[in-house]
Amino acid sequence: MKIRKHLSASGLFKLLRTGFEKIADHRAAELVEISLSDSLMSAFAMFSLKDPSLLAFDKRRKTDGNLKRVYGLEKIPCDTQMRTTVDEVDPSAVKPLFKDVFRELQRGKELEKFVFMEGCYLLSLDGTGYFSSNEIHCDACLEKVNKKTGEVTYYHQMLGAAIVHPDLKEVIPLAPELIIKQDGETKNDCERNAAKRFFVQLRKDHPHLPLIVIEDALSSNAPHVRELEKHNLHYILGVKEGDHPFLFEHVAAAQQAGQTTELEVHGVGVKHRFRFLNRVPLNKSNQGLLVNFVEYWEITKKGTQHFCWITDFTVTPSNVFQIMRGGRARWKIENETFNTLKNQGYHFEHNFGHGKKNLSVVFALLMMLAFLVDQAQQLACRLFQAVLNKEGSRRGLWDHVRALFYSLEFDSMESIYKALLHGYKVEGLVIFNDSS
Repeated sequence: MKIRKHLSASGLFKLLRTGFEKIADHRAAELVEISLSDSLMSAFAMFSLKDPSLLAFDKRRKTDGNLKRVYGLEKIPCDTQMRTTVDEVDPSAVKPLFKDVFRELQRGKELEKFVFMEGCYLLSLDGTGYFSSNEIHCDACLEKVNKKTGEVTYYHQMLGAAIVHPDLKEVIPLAPELIIKQDGETKNDCERNAAKRFFVQLRKDHPHLPLIVIEDALSSNAPHVRELEKHNLHYILGVKEGDHPFLFEHVAAAQQAGQTTELEVHGVGVKHRFRFLNRVPLNKSNQGLLVNFVEYWEITKKGTQHFCWITDFTVTPSNVFQIMRGGRARWKIENETFNTLKNQGYHFEHNFGHGKKNLSVVFALLMMLAFLVDQAQQLACRLFQAVLNKEGSRRGLWDHVRALFYSLEFDSMESIYKALLHGYKVEGLVIFNDSS
C-alpha cells in the first residue's frame, strides 16, 4: 500500500517538529535542558496518542524509545518540566502550524473534495467550552459570578472553525480563536469579538480562499453580517422568527402579495418544501442591509423539521436545495468536531494542566492540532483509512495504538498501523530480574 509522504503520520509529525523549532524559546540559553521544540512535540505526542492525562503520558517516559523514534524527540520532559515550559509559550506562535498542515492538504489536492457551491468551501463556526472550575484559574480565564451565592466560576472557551462538506465525514479544522480575557482587559471576552479577530487572521492566512460561512441564529445580526461582507465572505446563517420579527413580517407580507417563490422537491420518503425571497431588510433598525431569505420544511412520516436562513447568494429554484444543504451542514462543527473531541478519545474537557499564563490555552491548540493531523490522515492516507475501518472506531484504534506503543519497538506510526492491519507475531521472550 503506497503511503503519501507528506500526508502520512510521519510526514505530518516532521512538519510539526519543523514548525515548533521556529518558535523562539523564552528561556535563557544557559537554563535550557530540554529544547522548547521537544517540550511542545512531547505535548503534541500526548494528544496524538490520546493519553487520558499528563500523568499517564509521564509514565510513558520510562519506555521512551518509541516516543523518540516515532515523534522525533531528543529529550522528553517530565510532567512538571512540560507544564512550566509550555505555560510561557505565546499561543499565537502555535497557530501557524494549522496553516502548514492546511497547505499540505491543499498541495495534495485533498481540499478539492470540499468544493461545495460556486467554487466555494463551507466554513462552519461555533463556540465551545473546554475548561471550567470554581478554584483553578489563570489571568486569561473568563469569570461568571453566581448572583445568589457569589461563587465565581472560571472557564475557557474557543471559537472553533472547520471546513466541512455535507457528503464527507471528515472536516478540516482551522486555528481556533480563543475566547479569553485579552491583555489589559478586566471584562470577559465574547464570541462576537472573537469572530472579528478570527476573520482578520483568516484573511491574513488565506486571503483568496473562497468561503461560505455557516453559523447558527445568534450570528444573524447586522454587525456580524457586515464583518462577513468586509472580509469578502459569503454566508448562510440560521435565523429565528422570535429574534427577527420585522424580517418575518416582511416575508409574510410579500407572500400575501404573491412575491415569494414556493417550491417542492420530492425524494424517497421525504418531501422538501421551500419558500424564498430575495432582497429583504434584515431588521427594522437596519433596513438598508438587504439579505436573501430561505424557509425550508423537511416532511417525512416521522414528522416535519423547519429551518430558516439568510444568505448573500441570490436564491433561485436551481440553487435553493444546495443552499439548504449548506445551511444544515453547520452541525458538522458540533457533531464531527466538538463531539468527536469530547466523546471519541481526545479527552477535550479534561484539565491536562492549567498553569498561570498560557498552559491551558496552548494545550487546547495542541489537541486541536492532533485532531487536524488525524483528519488529514483520514482524508489522504489509505493505510490509516484501512486500519480505522478494521478497528471499527476511533476509540478502538487509539487503544490498540497505545497498547503496541507501550509493549513493542517501532520506528514509525505507519509501522504500528501496519501491525494492526496485517497482524504481528512476537518471537522470543527475555525476562530480566534484579540479580541479572
